Amino acid sequence: MVIRNAPLLDDGTPMPTRYWLVGAAERESVSRLEAAGGVRAAEAAVDPVLLEAAHRRYAAERDADLDPAHDGPRPAGGVGGTRRGVKCLHAHYAWFLAGGDDPVGRWVDDHLRAGGAP
Repeated sequence: MVIRNAPLLDDGTPMPTRYWLVGAAERESVSRLEAAGGVRAAEAAVDPVLLEAAHRRYAAERDADLDPAHDGPRPAGGVGGTRRGVKCLHAHYAWFLAGGDDPVGRWVDDHLRAGGAP
């Protein structure tokens, strides 16, 4: 239901999004949550200090997989390629499902288990 990308595509293009939600049912459920205002609701509900820390952990995990000799463009940002706030519930939930310590992913999981409403 989740895939993990390398930090660079085969042609060297930076790939900021490390985890992708590919399970059809999960993608659809998270899409409905987003359409119902889930991004704004999650951003309002999650402590911004915890969210910022999650972005840093995500970026550090992704960047640790770069070849130390790499001197070209590097991926930027945290979860979903953003440095702050919530951009994509799918990216947060994918990382959470893959074992990441993501407060937004946890929020998504809680809401999906409760029926999906923000």
